[in-house]
Amino acid sequence: MRQGPLSGLKIVEFAGIGPGPFCGMLLSDLGADVVRVDRKGGGRGGSPTDITSRGRRSVALDLKTPEAVEACLKLMSKADGIVEGFRPGVMERLGLGPDVALKRNPRLVYGRMTGWGQTGPYAHAAGHDMNYIAITGALHAIGTSDKPVPPLNLVGDFGGGALYLAFGVLAGIIQARETGKGQVVDCAMSDGAASLMAMFYGMKAAGVWTEQRRSNLLDGGAHFYDTYQCSDGKWVSIGSIEPQFYALLLEKTGITDPDFQRQMDRGAWPELHEKLAKVIATKTRDEWTAIMGGTDVCFAPVLDLDEAPKHPHNAARQTFVEVGGVTQPAPAPRFSATPGAIQGPPPSIGAHNREALADWGFSEAEIAELSGAAPVAG
Repeated sequence: MRQGPLSGLKIVEFAGIGPGPFCGMLLSDLGADVVRVDRKGGGRGGSPTDITSRGRRSVALDLKTPEAVEACLKLMSKADGIVEGFRPGVMERLGLGPDVALKRNPRLVYGRMTGWGQTGPYAHAAGHDMNYIAITGALHAIGTSDKPVPPLNLVGDFGGGALYLAFGVLAGIIQARETGKGQVVDCAMSDGAASLMAMFYGMKAAGVWTEQRRSNLLDGGAHFYDTYQCSDGKWVSIGSIEPQFYALLLEKTGITDPDFQRQMDRGAWPELHEKLAKVIATKTRDEWTAIMGGTDVCFAPVLDLDEAPKHPHNAARQTFVEVGGVTQPAPAPRFSATPGAIQGPPPSIGAHNREALADWGFSEAEIAELSGAAPVAG
């Protein structure tokens, strides 16, 4: 029995990399029955460290055969939505494009995840997260004064990609349940990253955001919104924007220098940066955490991936859990009546051919034909 607010929702995921699996994880964590179509013979899978594959059932099919294509269409006919992340045109060449799928199931929401989108001059070009956010202004705005710095693949793959795809597919399903009509969701990481920049384009238009990195309120330009190194070499984050929080920062650090009263004077920021850095460097990270942690300074220690799960706040909320010996983030967000859950470990490829296909209405004969032999276990 699957647990979460999406329990009862049926999703077909065509195996891919990056944002596709993360989207599948998000939907599964909230209770959706996500069946992942893997390439037959494509490897074993099932590693407990493959966190973004958790909670799904895997069906291995050879999409070069008409029987497998027909099986995929049958799965789509019973699904609320699908998620695929191939380059534009690949699904059509396989005989699994949206026109064919929507004829089988007019209520289907066909989610398409790409970097550049289904149309446009770059649509068929290869790329990675950094490239997709580069054309939105996001990459230019993030980094040091000397160069842009890729923000992991959080902004493109996961923020602008997977989250927007999950949001789009669920919105489409709500509409389909109202109207009986499905549709295609064209989710481009470049579009999503541009959308995430909405506030900053507004600040630019208002004249309060400049193109120079580390000269703005939220990019480390302000001395009261930045990270600082402590005496033990570790780091803390300070975000004391509002006047009352800034006043508390000065109180907690013991700063009485009158120059710090020029909080919003951009011309003073570089000098105040240097002065605050010297103060923070007088104590260890733990000492500053004891002084400012949990206060309205807007403070937090900068933790590494080993430290973060052990932080008292994360531990109290069980933000991280251990599954199969692997520490990983728990499902989010949280629901009071229908909490989500990790529905199972990452599956080995083809582990659920019989189980999943049978649950989705395939006969034993159909399952045996797809396996190419006697009915498979799983």
